[in-house]
Amino acid sequence: MGIIGISCYYHDSAAALISEDGEILAAVQEERFSRKKFDSRFPFCSVDYCLKIAKENNIEVEKYIYYEKPIRVFMRLLETYFSTAPRGLTSFIPAMETWIGEKIFTKQNLVDEILLIDEKFTEDKLFFSEHHLSHAASAFYPSPFNESIVLCLDAVGEWATTTAWHGKGKDLKPLWEINFPHSIGMLYSSFTYYCGFKVNSGEYKLMGLAPYGEPIYKDKILNNLITVFSDGSYELNMKYFKYHRGLRMISSQFINLFGEKPRLSNEPLNKFYMDIASSIQKVTEELILNITDKLYEKYKINNLCMAGGVALNCVANGKILDQGKFKNIWIQPAAGDAGGALGSALALLSKSKNFKRNNVKIDKMHSSYLGPEFSDEKIEKFLLGLNISYEKYQDDELFKEVAQYLSDSKVVGWFQGRMEYGPRALGNRSILGDPRVPDMQKKMNIKIKNRESFRPFAPAILDSHKKELFGIEHSSPYMLITRNLSKKYLIDSDPKDNRYGIDKVNQIRSIYPGITHLDNSCRVQTVSESRNKKFFKLISEFNKLTGCPVLINTSFNVRGEPIVCTPEDALRCFINTSMDILVLGSFIILKDKLPSNLNSKFLNTQFVED
Repeated sequence: MGIIGISCYYHDSAAALISEDGEILAAVQEERFSRKKFDSRFPFCSVDYCLKIAKENNIEVEKYIYYEKPIRVFMRLLETYFSTAPRGLTSFIPAMETWIGEKIFTKQNLVDEILLIDEKFTEDKLFFSEHHLSHAASAFYPSPFNESIVLCLDAVGEWATTTAWHGKGKDLKPLWEINFPHSIGMLYSSFTYYCGFKVNSGEYKLMGLAPYGEPIYKDKILNNLITVFSDGSYELNMKYFKYHRGLRMISSQFINLFGEKPRLSNEPLNKFYMDIASSIQKVTEELILNITDKLYEKYKINNLCMAGGVALNCVANGKILDQGKFKNIWIQPAAGDAGGALGSALALLSKSKNFKRNNVKIDKMHSSYLGPEFSDEKIEKFLLGLNISYEKYQDDELFKEVAQYLSDSKVVGWFQGRMEYGPRALGNRSILGDPRVPDMQKKMNIKIKNRESFRPFAPAILDSHKKELFGIEHSSPYMLITRNLSKKYLIDSDPKDNRYGIDKVNQIRSIYPGITHLDNSCRVQTVSESRNKKFFKLISEFNKLTGCPVLINTSFNVRGEPIVCTPEDALRCFINTSMDILVLGSFIILKDKLPSNLNSKFLNTQFVED
């Protein structure tokens, strides 16, 4: 028996497959197939992929489950409007048109869409979870803990925005919740909007911008926008916000409070917006730390699991570790709505009498490598069809060759094995570089990723070097916690260097400038042989060659595009950027060896998986 979980119709649609014993067999986001970032459509391709994996494992899919209850979302919209009417009419009318035309019939839509893919499906096989239950289940059941506090923080589900749970064995029980419109996620997204970034995707930019400013507006935010209570709960002062009743995130009172209009996306980032970013980041950290502190003090459980979009704030996650209350923290790598697909399936399975959580020592996410993979045979057939020159290597020689290219300051597109589930590339769909090269961050941001120069890159480090470089005892395989680089690797700043604002990105702060952010922090990924043998051996070869156990690891995509899924996606990204080397499985392709007419031929070629 298998269960497929589905999330869709809001953003970041996904599907996940689990077996009757809770094994996670497949999980993937629809954007990777459709090539539309954060695609919200029904995940046709993702469900089809899950069915393919089920067939390969001789599993009959007997149940489907949707990650939330649509009717409760609809009721929230109605109740919110009636509580603020007549304000909010301009946003209420288009929202109702969408709901009446489409979303109110979500159940029937799901039935119709699934039937297009699975002819054995019947309506009685479809179930519905709750949004925050899906988040909580995605965090607890794959975690390495038999007992844990579970904290879920996001913008909003049906009503809940912040929830706490107690997980033990197969049981997951709610402790308390905070409901819409009071939301840490919406608070952070309001400042994302204010600083000129796109809501639901620009929060990473806001977090990356924060170290360039000073938190001089922190008290203004705490004194005006939010009230924090002694038990860790909070309320927002809704006169400063419009997301619950209008087409904008913030009200005129918000703008008047801070004295500047919202930044337009094409306007320069000045000191004001850097200070705003720093301030809301600090406030968010304090809110989360206050909640986790109260949870530990009340329940005295050493383990913490987290999910929800706010759990992707790796800076705040690092501060939880620094707080020292919870000894162990595990965060669902697909913490956002995509992870709800997996969580809903696990939540449904947990109600089965046969469900047992065996061998709770390591997490069950398979290092997030849960998407499609492509054999060397298929890759070679694809390359030959385009008349592309390549060299094929056995693994050991491949690692040595690529390590040499990296040590020569080449930027490498690295495509291996199963694609990652969640927003982070973890060594299977990655762009790699040498962190020792002073201008590597600038080169990769502007010439390859086509994104803002201030955005930091993550270090992928050999697990055995984590304590030496970052002072951490526990592994960080999912790139979800920031730690400061150890002082012995830092370089004292030049007192004559008076660069300001974004220009500070070019300052050399450590012997690994490519991965050291302005505040000396790094979003760490630890790599072990047991989790990713090929990536581990590549970094090991690079370490042997250079004495550096670190590589820059960023996702294999450009701004506005999802992480690549197929060899076709990877090749297209390669030829349209300044990457030097492309590695597809066992094959190395050099940029200067590509055929001159490749672009015209390639645009008319589709990768077909047989």
